[in-house]
Amino acid sequence: MKNFKYIWVLGILVTLAIIIVPILILMPKNAKAQDSPWENVPIHKPHTDHSQIVKGPFETGADVTKACLECHEDAAFSVMQTSHWTWESQPFDVPWRDEPVTIGKKNQINNFCIGTQGNQKKCMSCHIGYGWEDANFDFANQENVDCLACHADVNLYGKSDYGYPAAGIDLAAAAQSVRNPTRENCGGCHFDGGGGNGVKHGDLDEHLYFPEATLDVHMGELDFQCTDCHQTKDHQILGRLVVDNYTIDPQEQVACTDCHASDLHADDRINAHTQTVACQTCHIPDIGVKDPTKVYWDWSTAGQDLPENHFTYLKIKGSFVYESDFAPAYSWFNGNLEYRYLLGDKIDPTQPTILDQPAGSITDPNAKIYPFKIHVARQPYDTVNNYLLQPLTAREDGFWTTFDWPSALQLGSDIVGMDFSGEYDFAETWMYWPVTHMVPPSEKALTCNFCHGPEGRMDWQALGYLGDPIDWGGRNLENNE
Repeated sequence: MKNFKYIWVLGILVTLAIIIVPILILMPKNAKAQDSPWENVPIHKPHTDHSQIVKGPFETGADVTKACLECHEDAAFSVMQTSHWTWESQPFDVPWRDEPVTIGKKNQINNFCIGTQGNQKKCMSCHIGYGWEDANFDFANQENVDCLACHADVNLYGKSDYGYPAAGIDLAAAAQSVRNPTRENCGGCHFDGGGGNGVKHGDLDEHLYFPEATLDVHMGELDFQCTDCHQTKDHQILGRLVVDNYTIDPQEQVACTDCHASDLHADDRINAHTQTVACQTCHIPDIGVKDPTKVYWDWSTAGQDLPENHFTYLKIKGSFVYESDFAPAYSWFNGNLEYRYLLGDKIDPTQPTILDQPAGSITDPNAKIYPFKIHVARQPYDTVNNYLLQPLTAREDGFWTTFDWPSALQLGSDIVGMDFSGEYDFAETWMYWPVTHMVPPSEKALTCNFCHGPEGRMDWQALGYLGDPIDWGGRNLENNE
C-alpha cells in the first residue's frame, strides 16, 4: 500500500507538471525596462517673432530671400546642400551601368506623373526654389532659394508655376509670419504628392494636418510636428525616400528605434519578432485609412473625351483606381534597393517592370518584413528601343494641352536626351512605396491571428518560408536558412 501511495503522489506531481510547465513557458515575460522615448524628442525653442523685424515691401520672392540672408547669412548655402534643393542623390555605382549615376526627381521617372524634365511648370510648385524653368536653372544662386516654402504661414503663402509665389501673395505679410516648419508646410507637398491628396502615399494625406489620435498617435495625441522625427540640422532633414535613391546611409534615415527600445514589449515572444518584423508591419495595420489612395494609373486611356471624375478618369491623365482602408503588401527590406529603373534601361514589355525593387531576403540579416503600398501603372514605352519614355505634359506644347502622344513623347525624349523611334505603346510598371506614417494607438496593432493561421495576411512562401513559421519555424540566419 505504501508503494501505491507513493505512485499516486508521483502521478499527481507529474500531472501538475504537465499542466503548469506549459503555462509558465507561455506566460508573458517582463521585458527589459523601456528607454524613455521623450529623451530623443527635440525641444523646440520659441521662434523669433519676425512681424516687427521684416519690413518690406517685396516685389519678388528673391527680394524676400535677400532680406532673410541679411541675418541668416549661411542659410541658403546650407539649403543648397540638401536633396530638397537638388532633387538628386549623390552618385551611385550600380551593377547595370558602367558609370556612376544619380537618382532623383530631377532626372529619373516614376509611374505617377512620370517625370519632371520639361514639366517644370507644374512640378516645381513643390520645389523649395524660385524659377526652375528648364535645365539652365542656377542652383548656385542663393536668391533662388525659397525660404517661405518651409517657414511661412501657409494661410499667407503659396507657390505656383515654376515655383514662383502664387498670384496675389502679400510677400511682406508672408515673410513676417515665418516660424518653425509645421505639418502644414511639409504636407503641402508631401501629403499631395503625385497630383492630389493621398495620391502617392498610402500613409500620408491631408488628415495629418490635424489628425485624430486614433489615426496617428504621434501627430494626433502628442501633437508631433514632422520635424520631431525628421530632425534637422543645418537644413539637412533626416529621412530619405528610398524611391529617389539606391542605397541610404542608416545615419541619414529615421527609425522607430531612434526613440523606442526594440525590446519594449511586455511579452518576450513579441520582442523576438523584432529581429525579423519591422515595427511598422504590426503597428500600421492598414493604409488609405481616411482618404483613398491611388493604386492603379492607366495612361493609355488619356486624351479621350470621357466623363471625368477625380477618382476614376481625367482626360489629361487617364484612368485610375483608388482604394481605402486596406492591408499593405509585405516584402523583405534592408533599407536599400536591389534595382532602380534608370532612363534608358531596357524592359520586357510582356512582364511588369518594377521601377524600385526593395533589397532584402529571408537570408539577409539586415532585412525585415516591411509594409509597402504597391502602385501599378501603364505608361508609355518605345516599342523599338524597348525602354520607358518620359512625355512632355505640363508645357503649352505638352500632352495636357495637345493630347498628341507622338508629339509629347518626341518632345520629352528630346529634352531628356533619348532617341524616340516614333513607335510606342504602354507597359505595366510597379512601384513599392514604404509605409511608415499613420501609427494608431498600440491597441490597434496587429495580433497573432492577423498574420498566423489559415486566414493570415502574410504570403509566407513568397517571403521564402516553407509555410507559416508558427508551424515550420522562423528563419535561421546562423545557417543562412
